[in-house]
Amino acid sequence: MKKALIFISILGMALGITAFQCASAELTGAKLYINQKQYEKAKEALQKEIAKNPNSDEGWYLLGYIYGEEGNIPEMLNAFDKSLSISDKFKSQIEESKKYYWATSFNKGVNLFNKASNAAAQDTMQMFFEQAAEQFNNSILCEPDSSVGYINLVYTYLNMNKIDDAIEPLEKLTAMGSSAESFAMLGQIYTEKGNTLFDSYNETKNEQDSVKAYEYFDKAIAVLEKGRDLFPDDNEILLRLSNAYISANKLDVALDAFKKGVEKDPGNKFYQYNLAVLLLNSNDFEGAEEHFKKAVEIDPNYTNAIYNLAVTYIRWGAQIREEMEEKGEVDEAKFKEKFQAAIPYLEKYLEENPNEATIWELLGKVYANLGNEEKSAEAFNKADQLRQ
Repeated sequence: MKKALIFISILGMALGITAFQCASAELTGAKLYINQKQYEKAKEALQKEIAKNPNSDEGWYLLGYIYGEEGNIPEMLNAFDKSLSISDKFKSQIEESKKYYWATSFNKGVNLFNKASNAAAQDTMQMFFEQAAEQFNNSILCEPDSSVGYINLVYTYLNMNKIDDAIEPLEKLTAMGSSAESFAMLGQIYTEKGNTLFDSYNETKNEQDSVKAYEYFDKAIAVLEKGRDLFPDDNEILLRLSNAYISANKLDVALDAFKKGVEKDPGNKFYQYNLAVLLLNSNDFEGAEEHFKKAVEIDPNYTNAIYNLAVTYIRWGAQIREEMEEKGEVDEAKFKEKFQAAIPYLEKYLEENPNEATIWELLGKVYANLGNEEKSAEAFNKADQLRQ
């Protein structure tokens, strides 16, 4: 999840100070202190000004400026809002200030995020991520309609493993509808929270956990369906939508949705793949084989489809063997045919991913089921070497 973030350019900001004539002694003194960068004294003068004259638009504006210089963005924005509620006299200066501090806070957040990513010590990393989150939140306060602050805040929270904190900015992003990734990520978080609650229900039989689990599954499906409508070719959304359907025990709904997708766009490898995944999960091995093969025909290097086609044959062969054993009628040729069909796909997958020990081990098991001891030993030895 760690990644280097990108800085944005910052335009200079000029303080708008009106002439001293007709100003109160407090305002006049505050402006002099500001010009001398004596912000504490300026703040004292301005607090006296607004205490005497709560409708001092300039007093509130200048106080907001000082808070900005101090890095207190929430108080800066509060003071600016007070000024604007009185008049629009300083509206242009306030808008420029917000843009300036949006960029400043954003870039501070990026710098801190990158420091965290490069930190060796865990506590140092956590400290920098905490500071980065604060700065990204400040940038969002200044420009709540800009998506980049929310995106970086999400990455910061995820790197801190604060999954729940990532939900709110992801909800903001999905409401904006501009980021496919945000729909996939939020849907995944909802599904995982639902799965956690359902696991708890299976242990404790607390019905409330089951109810909450399905509430999260429904949230995931709603978010991911909206994402699919906006980004119909995004594989992450489609994959996580199919997972959410499965978790919610809505396999029939999922199958119907992805069958329609395949009918509408049969050349879309992602629709073919996700329909195949659903069919595999429902033990429709023949249907899974058909659609994984179509996905591979569309993209011969589609490794996920290649691997899962191999898994389809392995599970299919295992089921045939189990059914025959139950009947006491074992015909090895029938289930070995399926195991044999898996081998070229496992080997092709390993050509692209040669360092995956678990796949070498799986290949070893398939060869063992076929009685090929030499090939099985070679695959198991390769898996062992990779684990050393």
